[in-house]
Amino acid sequence: MPFNYKKNATSIYKESFATIRAEADLSVFTEEEEIIAVRMIHASGMVELAHSIKFISNFAIEARTALERGAPILCDTKMVSEGITRARLPKSNKIICTIQDPRVKIMAEKLGNTRSAAAIELWRPYVKGAVIAIGNAPTALFHLLNLLEEPNYPRPAAIIGCPVGFVGASESKEALMSSASVPCCVTVGRLGGSAITVAALNAIASRVE
Repeated sequence: MPFNYKKNATSIYKESFATIRAEADLSVFTEEEEIIAVRMIHASGMVELAHSIKFISNFAIEARTALERGAPILCDTKMVSEGITRARLPKSNKIICTIQDPRVKIMAEKLGNTRSAAAIELWRPYVKGAVIAIGNAPTALFHLLNLLEEPNYPRPAAIIGCPVGFVGASESKEALMSSASVPCCVTVGRLGGSAITVAALNAIASRVE
C-alpha cells in the first residue's frame, strides 16, 4: 500500500512550530530569545533541548544588532558556513570559514592542536565586532577563549558556542559562559552541532520562525 503523509510544505511548517510551542517549556526566554530557541529545537527534533539552551548578556539583541551593522560571521566548519541562508542576512554579511585554508595544517602541527583550533588563528583580522558561530569543535571554542584572554585581542560582538561531543564539549561551553565577557548562546552539556548552530544563526538573521 502507498504511504499517506502530509505533503503541503506550509502546513508541515506551521504544525511543526505549533508542536514545539505546545510541548517545549519556553517560559524562561525573552521574546527575542524564544525565536532562536524554537529554531534550535526544530533543528534538533528535541523539545527537551529547551532546558539546555542558555543565553548570556542580552545575546539575541546584541547578535542581531551586529548583523544589522554588517558584521561578518566567523564559522568553525563548512557545515556551519554552508548552512547559513544568505537571503536572510540583513546586510549581505560576509561569511568566513578558514578551516580549509592551506596554512592550517602546518599551523596545527606547530600549535600541537587540532586544525579546527588552528583555523581560529586566521580570524584575527575579522574578529572585532563579528558574530562567531562554533558548532562542531570544542578545541576551537577553547582556543578562541584563550585568545580572548589576551589584552589586545579583538572583541567579537557575540558568540554562538554549541560544539557537540563527548570530550571537551560540555567543558568548553561552561568555560564560555563563565569567562567570556561577550554575549553568548550555548547548549549546555554534550548536545550541540552544526545544524543547531546554523538554526540559531538563521533565526537571528531573520527574526522570524
